[in-house]
Amino acid sequence: MNDTWLFHSGTIFDGATVMDAGSAVAVRDGRIIAAGRESRVRAILPQPDHDVDLGTRALTPGFTDAHVHNIMGGLESLACDLTSAEGIAEVSERIGTYAAGCGDAWITGGGWSMSDFPGGNPTAELLDSLVPDRPAYLLNRDHHGAWVNSAALQLAGINAHTQDPTDGRIERDASGNPTGTLHEGAMDLVTAFIPEPDAATLRAGLLAGQAYLHSFGVTGWQEAILGAYAGYSDVSPAYRSLYAEGLATGQAAGALWVPRETTLEDIPALVENFLARRFANAAAGFRTTTAKIMVDGIAENQTAAMLEPYLRTCHCAPDSPENTGLQYLDREVLIAVAVALDAAGFDLHLHVIGDAATRLALDAIQAARTANGATGGRHHLAHLQIIHPDDVPRFGALGLSINAQALWACNDDQMVELTNPILGAERLGWQYPFRSLIDSGAHLVMGSDWPVSTPNPWEAIHVAVNRTHPDYPDTEPLVADQAITLLQAMRAYTQGSAWINRDHEGGRIRPGARADLVLLDSDPFALASDDLHAVGVELTLAAGRAVYERVAVRA
Repeated sequence: MNDTWLFHSGTIFDGATVMDAGSAVAVRDGRIIAAGRESRVRAILPQPDHDVDLGTRALTPGFTDAHVHNIMGGLESLACDLTSAEGIAEVSERIGTYAAGCGDAWITGGGWSMSDFPGGNPTAELLDSLVPDRPAYLLNRDHHGAWVNSAALQLAGINAHTQDPTDGRIERDASGNPTGTLHEGAMDLVTAFIPEPDAATLRAGLLAGQAYLHSFGVTGWQEAILGAYAGYSDVSPAYRSLYAEGLATGQAAGALWVPRETTLEDIPALVENFLARRFANAAAGFRTTTAKIMVDGIAENQTAAMLEPYLRTCHCAPDSPENTGLQYLDREVLIAVAVALDAAGFDLHLHVIGDAATRLALDAIQAARTANGATGGRHHLAHLQIIHPDDVPRFGALGLSINAQALWACNDDQMVELTNPILGAERLGWQYPFRSLIDSGAHLVMGSDWPVSTPNPWEAIHVAVNRTHPDYPDTEPLVADQAITLLQAMRAYTQGSAWINRDHEGGRIRPGARADLVLLDSDPFALASDDLHAVGVELTLAAGRAVYERVAVRA
């Protein structure tokens, strides 16, 4: 039986608003049994196991991350983990140290930042100096590119004569030789040769990822890709196993991956496959009612789909074609997939970065609404970096949700060095228009895309409110008038994201609900906005069970 808890005498955010002063929350048997005036709550639970005086701290519902790659993050943290490395020297030192102590046939992992390398593209030559004796494959932080050494290129047969895949690009020198960076679908030319992790490794990655999320107060999440991507296969069996063993402490949901090579002829079989997987996962307690579609790539490597060409930053040949990025599914295929999956009862989760991708995704959802009527699908577009102003009102009109990765809405090194120069002044002002989207009537949810970026909600909330990154406090805010309020951001990261996950008990503090609670080390509502990133977690309860404790908070 879980311990009983009583929290009182401080700020309590219930997922919608800050409760009245003098409120308290009581927990017994994994559930919230009372919330309201302290005297009334104490009468219901007069002798709790843990009587917690909040003081200058705050209590919130557990956070739900609406877009995360939990197993990828967990596995990469156990492999060659570069996520906290800054600069070429530190990245190189970490790779060399890991390779020296690793006996595996391959060096895998990732987390390097494009902004650390000229043009965002590290070279095989550098990686060869660190790993000369075996193949190496290291994903970048956004998982839209990989850094490989010469051994990996040779094993995969990639040379100057290798054609770029339709959904990717091989970075090359002036003679056409591969230089060591593979973008998007080009990664699969190498991943076909990497041994898949076994069940024990996947289980270890899932447990590591779950524990890491809990340390930031995250008690629910959506695994954003369940399917073959970037060297990973469907990790649903690992989730089912954890649920069967009683080791799944978070409320996980998942999004079934629509392959980028899908054709019109594939759609009936794809829907049938998704329905079977949804049933099998649900039987194990793992909810997978969402379908994930990647419409385009990312802006930094010019694979995000744009309505107008990228600005040139190279000395291109005069007759070089103008680049508007990549669109992974043909228009008719995307629309047909959206209509079919909506009809089958799936929530659509669409990755869109460029303005052309956003417009196409909106067209697809509009087609689904027209064909199927009101199915109740909780469709959401993720990332939403560049949106043409003409398309903003369509979000509210279609009843869509914004799945925001707010940490990116700032002028950090990657934005300044790699993205801004290829967009131009007008499109810079179209980036991450969260305020305008909310004003259109769209529903806001939030996520991190970890391990692309930190799963710490407070860094994302900081940027959402300030439009500057805490590491770059003196930079110009990115489109400052698109900032949102602290209350809007906290609602999005709690009840908003729980709603998109169809977790009907998550994200709220109310009697009868599951006791997913987070004790913060300070009161965010009492802080200056430029201090929000410093908010930390002292205790995380998942269904009333302490799954993370930073300090001794138990009375």
